[in-house]
Amino acid sequence: MTTAAHFDEAFQLRYCSLFDSGRGFSFPCDAAGHVDLDSLSEKARNNYLYARALVGRDFSTPTVYPQ
Repeated sequence: MTTAAHFDEAFQLRYCSLFDSGRGFSFPCDAAGHVDLDSLSEKARNNYLYARALVGRDFSTPTVYPQ
């Protein structure tokens, strides 16, 4: 298995806020919901890790959407 991933940005992984509708985070991913952390900016990577850590507390389980 390779560690490099190719994302055509046809999908996005969304973490929606549990308490404030309309707010959340969105990240480019593949159809399976895999996010290429190496391609994200430092701020986006920190936001991704933050949202992922707070699933069930502040954010819903992420969902993959076509762009």
